[in-house]
Amino acid sequence: MRPEQLPLDLPVRNAMNAAGFVVSDSNRDAVAWTDRWPDWPNGILAVYGPPGCGKTHLAHVWQAKSGARFLEPSALEQLPRGENLVLDGIRLPEEHLFHLINHVRAEKTALLILDREPPARWPVRLPDLASRLAGIPAVAVLPPDDTLLAAVLAKHFADRQVEVAPEVIAYLVKQIERSFTAAETMARRLDREAMARRAPITIKLARDLLSGENS
Repeated sequence: MRPEQLPLDLPVRNAMNAAGFVVSDSNRDAVAWTDRWPDWPNGILAVYGPPGCGKTHLAHVWQAKSGARFLEPSALEQLPRGENLVLDGIRLPEEHLFHLINHVRAEKTALLILDREPPARWPVRLPDLASRLAGIPAVAVLPPDDTLLAAVLAKHFADRQVEVAPEVIAYLVKQIERSFTAAETMARRLDREAMARRAPITIKLARDLLSGENS
């Protein structure tokens, strides 16, 4: 490969608005539950599922409606007053988590928890915390169906400002692992390969890349 053909890691523009979020059977229950806000039991909801399944995107959609803040561990020393919060994939020490839940209840605000597992399954030792976690409604984002996987692939290409024909998307849906991580990885690899070849992303390019993985 000549030096001028080396693909560059260009910035990726991640669209996290409602317009870029696709509702399908895989995430319909999670969407319905977030739409119930502010009528969540005790103001807390958990959405769980595998990495890259769209939990964070859904949280950003909810953030636009609720004005919520994504919580960083450094903010635990002085929790914000009167603000809705998102805890995205952060497993806090038990005492801190217990304090956070009590804070949200006392402030009568809302907390959206995102994780791979529902809070009721988290290993905790404090009985009072275990009781609170068991009472949090938790809704899963399921593995993607064809509709959602196609939409996720299209979104990753759009974030990279790359045009890909629908027939290429349809081909990839049938060929790649049925996971959100696989969709993101394939979009990134195809984008880099297309830049290296100075060619559009086609079924042939996708087939060549997949054949190389299996050879």
